Amino acid sequence: MKALDNFFGISKSGSTFKTEIVAGITTFMTMAYILAVNPSILSVAMGKENMGAIFTATVLAAIIGTVVMALVAKLPFALAPGMGLNAFFAFTVVAQMGYSWQFALTAVLLEGIIFIVLTATNIREIIVNIIPVNIKYAVSSGIGLFIAFIGLKNAGIIVANDATFVSLAPNIFEGSVLVCLIGILLTGVLYALKVKGALLIGIFVSTIIGIPFGITPLPENVVSTPPSISNICCQFEWDKIFTTDMAIVLFTFLFVDMFDTVGTLIGVTSKAGMLTKDNKVPRVKQALFADAIATTCGAVLGTSTVTTYVESASGVAEGGRTGMTALSTACMFFLALFLSPIFLMIPAAATAPALFIVGLFMMSPIKNIDFEDFTEALPAFFTVIMMPLCYSIADGIIFGMLSYVLLKLFTGRFKDISIPMYLLAALFILKFIYM
Repeated sequence: MKALDNFFGISKSGSTFKTEIVAGITTFMTMAYILAVNPSILSVAMGKENMGAIFTATVLAAIIGTVVMALVAKLPFALAPGMGLNAFFAFTVVAQMGYSWQFALTAVLLEGIIFIVLTATNIREIIVNIIPVNIKYAVSSGIGLFIAFIGLKNAGIIVANDATFVSLAPNIFEGSVLVCLIGILLTGVLYALKVKGALLIGIFVSTIIGIPFGITPLPENVVSTPPSISNICCQFEWDKIFTTDMAIVLFTFLFVDMFDTVGTLIGVTSKAGMLTKDNKVPRVKQALFADAIATTCGAVLGTSTVTTYVESASGVAEGGRTGMTALSTACMFFLALFLSPIFLMIPAAATAPALFIVGLFMMSPIKNIDFEDFTEALPAFFTVIMMPLCYSIADGIIFGMLSYVLLKLFTGRFKDISIPMYLLAALFILKFIYM
């Protein structure tokens, strides 16, 4: 135990083993939905017969990425195949563009390899570090709104509306909606009473409440053998890697993953008070390596791009501060390989309260934004508002950074803009023109 404490710096960070483990479990519970959602989405492209194999690949990729994050970066972040990127894989590359899923996996593999090179040459680290401090605060706040919105949407509280785009569910006493609202109230009360593990307790209780409402399915089995990945492992197409479409697909994967990961790292470390004195993410290079290695290994296993999960904020909210949190999450993913029926029974309505409460916590850095300087305030607001409205962390950062450069440029404050920021702004503009 002492060796682990020294390795992860648990006591030095002001945390405890119990806190780190509870935080890791909490992170897992809030992102466990990916175990059901990723196979569901990718099977559209890879075939329903491969759902079991995709499940196994999803878990293994999450374990690899999270363990690297724990042992190398020593940060409390978990990784898994990313939402949005899996949809792009299945619905755009395969369904819309007409390419095979093997083609898409090849693009993911190339993305991972390129990210390893970019990380080794410090290019990704430079991008993280040049983001202005007020936008870093805004990223945390924007992610807070984003994940709260995800939670409300997943629980059915917020629904689509042709006239207003979104609206409140027509019946708030409907099963999943009511369970979510009860969960939010319960978790809020537990936090107000300073009960340790409030998020995790809220998830468990909400899951149990969901049983009589018919939204928590009772599993037929408790233990199951992990399905084989032989049908999807190492399935690549090399004959189309120099085509224009491959370049477009690869660039999209690279672009979205880079800024989703950057946004998550900045947002969660900002909220946790883990930014260094010069407002940088600690051990960011190692964290980016975890993302790159996990993506590469994920492609080999047979799943889409692996990225750092914003739901890691739930573990941070529970007090997780070190790699021990991530290692605990990885252990939970390992158990999920054999106990999938239990973990897959947790409904979205049970994890939604945790996402909503964490969204509240993530908002706190907004008070540090300089609202007196309009060239700082407007880009920060753009960052915050565009994340939930565009349903994308990456798009929020793009609008924030682009507006920052343009405002500083047109107000004559050239010294506030670094050369890398000019290059990023040009890249963002090209992205909007050609994609």
